[in-house]
Amino acid sequence: MPLDPSFVGRTYPPTAPYQVGREKIREFAGAIGATDPAHHDPEAARALGHPDVVAPPTFPVIVTMAASSQIIEDPALGVDYSRLVHGDQRFAYTRPVFAGDELVCTNTIEDVSTRGGHGFLTTRTDVSTVGGEPVVAVWARYVIRGEA
Repeated sequence: MPLDPSFVGRTYPPTAPYQVGREKIREFAGAIGATDPAHHDPEAARALGHPDVVAPPTFPVIVTMAASSQIIEDPALGVDYSRLVHGDQRFAYTRPVFAGDELVCTNTIEDVSTRGGHGFLTTRTDVSTVGGEPVVAVWARYVIRGEA
């Protein structure tokens, strides 16, 4: 089933809050080899003017990938998850993510197209604090492989 282009512009309800923990940041930083002390040591982060440890730039993928299930699992859109490939991702920061942040995601479908028998889906996830402070916008492009 092809993707439904009428979904372009659709925005989904905000997700439940995600509590950013110090250990989650440390674990993520360790997993990607980010050794900057500001990712691991609260005092090092505070010395740089941050309120607590600061997340590496790609950390929001943890919350945005979970939030994308709203779109991917929407049966009316027509995504066949068994054929989905993550094609691209980019981040536009308003401010860094810190331990102690409570983040919510709001997903919007920005583009739906078909090329060469494959579906292409571009989403934007606006990540903000529960108080409404913008943190980062994350764009993802998914390719839904066509039938062979």
